[in-house]
Amino acid sequence: MKLPSDTAPSLFDRRALARHRARAQDEALFLHRAAIDEVQDRLSMVNKSFSAPAVVTPFPQIWEGELPAARIISDDEVLDLQPGAHDLVVHALALHWANDPVGQLIQCHRALKPDGLLLAISLGGETLHELRAALGQAEIEIAGGLSPRIAPMAELRDMGALLQRAGLALPVADKATLSAEYRDLIHLMHDLRAMGEANALSDRLKYPTRRAVIRRAQEIYAAHFSTPGGRLRATYELICLTGWSPDESQPKPLRPGSAQMRLADALGTDEGKLPD
Repeated sequence: MKLPSDTAPSLFDRRALARHRARAQDEALFLHRAAIDEVQDRLSMVNKSFSAPAVVTPFPQIWEGELPAARIISDDEVLDLQPGAHDLVVHALALHWANDPVGQLIQCHRALKPDGLLLAISLGGETLHELRAALGQAEIEIAGGLSPRIAPMAELRDMGALLQRAGLALPVADKATLSAEYRDLIHLMHDLRAMGEANALSDRLKYPTRRAVIRRAQEIYAAHFSTPGGRLRATYELICLTGWSPDESQPKPLRPGSAQMRLADALGTDEGKLPD
């Protein structure tokens, strides 16, 4: 049987990604700490305790001690998860670098016990939209075309659909938006490198960007996305996916036509016919 990663297109260069992450600096991993806050906030609203959690993350040091007794594993294409071994799986800010995100969620689903919970935090489509726009326009003006620079990231609706494709019950997708400020474009790019989030697209340019493109992108960025103080604003969108491993104890929708009361009676109003 083929695993999901056997047939997935290689959108990302995983070797390059590993090199970028190896150079990441702990103090720059504020997005991962924000992901921890999002996970803890959602767990606080779940009326259930978890005794066998697992965390999928590229930065295990960030998660140590956050979930008691959690098994922390790398976000490899084939996850080191045993079927039915966990009642909680957290996929922590790595799904946007997966060549097969559906396959990642399916593997997490298989690792869950019945009525187990999956929480997946990923960067969403609004992330770095300012940088994408500025670099794109600058490159068109200076070089006459576009090159792959920023990884494509899914929108909220698309991410929610992944949960259903992975066979999870009671799927919910929501988002949180963070904003950061930078001195200039070079400062932003250095911060992305320090996060381990530099360009790892397989089709990325293999030579440095022309200085003229960087200068023009800085001008465009400052003209359209600067703060009143003259700094550059950058958006980071965190999408949180929540889904449960199906179980008979979970609530289920009623069959159509099985209602015991009219909606008009429940609302205390009269029912009338619509005009033809």
